[in-house]
Amino acid sequence: MNKSLSVIIPTYNEQESLVELVASLKIGLKSQKEWEVLFIDDGSTDDSIKLLTEIVTSESNFKLIQLHRNYGKSAALAEGFKVAEGEYVITMDADLQDDPHEIPSLISKLEEGYDLVTGWKKDRKDPWTKRFPSKIANFVTGLITGVKVHDMNCGLKIYRRAVVKSLDIYGGRHRYIPALAGQKQFRIAEIPVKHYERQYGLTKYGSSRLFHGFFDLITILFLNRYTQKPLHLFGLFGLSCIALSFLSELYVVFLKIFFGHPFQKHFAMMLFGVMLFVLGLWFFSIGLIGEMVAQTTQDREERVKKILGN
Repeated sequence: MNKSLSVIIPTYNEQESLVELVASLKIGLKSQKEWEVLFIDDGSTDDSIKLLTEIVTSESNFKLIQLHRNYGKSAALAEGFKVAEGEYVITMDADLQDDPHEIPSLISKLEEGYDLVTGWKKDRKDPWTKRFPSKIANFVTGLITGVKVHDMNCGLKIYRRAVVKSLDIYGGRHRYIPALAGQKQFRIAEIPVKHYERQYGLTKYGSSRLFHGFFDLITILFLNRYTQKPLHLFGLFGLSCIALSFLSELYVVFLKIFFGHPFQKHFAMMLFGVMLFVLGLWFFSIGLIGEMVAQTTQDREERVKKILGN
């Protein structure tokens, strides 16, 4: 089966690798009848734009989308997802660490009945300062989301068109694309892929990505699991606070009854219990407000559907 193929490559200051990457792509895609390569330049400040312009001018299958400043990888991928026309969509990095010759293997795996196949850099060539945090992040993400793959953030992936058109990618959510797809009930697989050492330039990611990644994971967990039932989340916090409040006040009463301690002696504990109780009620209030907002939104969407249906 030979489906049309779109290859999306976010690019940011990778001028040294572009010519070699294009040559490798042409070899990796030679067995495909219909294909396009979309370079999404994410505000490069080197000569990447000049080289890419020359490439798309001389090669009809190559296209360039230029963002006027550096928005980040998620924004670049989202832009590529919007304009991709292929029935299958591949994403990969522009730094020559991903191998275009893996494309046939990705297609073969996808056609076994999956919706998304992600690469697994089993023999990863990055320094341990990137490998070790990545392993921890993959383990925690799998534990929280239930989507367990070895390499959640591998740049080399293949998707069916329906997947990329349904994903909402922004901020740092590109790190969790398999988790996002899994929560939408798409079928996911992974295969080992070759990984090479970076030949040119420096990585575009700093240590701050660990903190950003954690916050993005919490956002994904909340938006995908609790958007329609916010009271389930805030109610849990509320019940926990009220339970702790009850236990702290019970402890003070216990000391009064059995040991004769005056209440004044444990005033701080009593005050702490009251504060926890108020905090629990506050969490419940937030959850109820969220439920009302979710219900109002759902009712509005249903009315719109009825109007469009008529």
